[in-house]
Amino acid sequence: MAQFIDYYQTLGVDKSADEKQLKKAFRKLARKYHPDVAPDDAEAEQKFKAVNEAYAVLSDPEKRAKYDKYGKDWEHAEAFEEARRQQGAGGGGNFGGYGGGGNPFGGQYTYSGGGEGADFSDFFRDMFGGAGAGSSFGGQSGRAFRGRDIEAELRVPMEDVLQDNKQVLTVNGKQLRVTIPAGVEDGQTLRLRGQGSPGAGGGPAGDLYITFRVATPDDYQREGADLYKTVPVDLYTMLLGGKITVDTPTGAVNLPVAQNTPNGKRVRLKGKGLPVYKQSTSGDLYLDLTVQLPEKLSAEEKKTLEQLAGR
Repeated sequence: MAQFIDYYQTLGVDKSADEKQLKKAFRKLARKYHPDVAPDDAEAEQKFKAVNEAYAVLSDPEKRAKYDKYGKDWEHAEAFEEARRQQGAGGGGNFGGYGGGGNPFGGQYTYSGGGEGADFSDFFRDMFGGAGAGSSFGGQSGRAFRGRDIEAELRVPMEDVLQDNKQVLTVNGKQLRVTIPAGVEDGQTLRLRGQGSPGAGGGPAGDLYITFRVATPDDYQREGADLYKTVPVDLYTMLLGGKITVDTPTGAVNLPVAQNTPNGKRVRLKGKGLPVYKQSTSGDLYLDLTVQLPEKLSAEEKKTLEQLAGR
């Protein structure tokens, strides 16, 4: 029998803890047990996984509500509620001796947390005649329920989408090796079949949906695979021409500047943007050249400018 894990106890907070308190407790424990802080420490690694699992559930209002009600069996809440609805409609057969229509459960059941080692599966067995959730309902064998889908967010810097990038993620205490596709966009969601919560009664596992949050550096603007950047150029180079060095996502490039380049001139660097998602091409990098005026002028420079101005 699986042992009940008290997520509140794992994070060291009360059941009444708000979002701010949960986050504070999680960050403190995550720093303490992070593999970078405690390398080659198997116990710390397990505690790190447990802390991540607890926070993943309690930080999500919907998951937390199900956990508070159903305990460790919260992932099968939909299956249980569906069975209750069917029974209430008279279509559920006989649940462990409860016959006919109506609601045999006699009201709302709320999980109270129990103590260390409490097993909420006993509640399911009582309701379903000792069969266990999703296994057999009053003689109807083989009743299977698909596992719940899991939604997660993954924050990545822009440089991580310049090419396919593999990372190991911890989702609900399970480590998954995930490939971040080159060119993935902010807000784009990737579906991993069968990597969600396990099914009940032999049913298939749910899916994992990862939404990417790509952090674009402040000096860039992104539109699909194209990037835009403002580049300050000194006055003399804009007037007389020359070369400047510009940083791009794939490295620095030398850019020629023509004489008398107007302020705000846009230059296109073909293929210097981000990869196009699921294609072998790349977007472009657009540079807006803006005049950078000198902060101080020497006496000679000032005299020359005055002569040019006809003063």
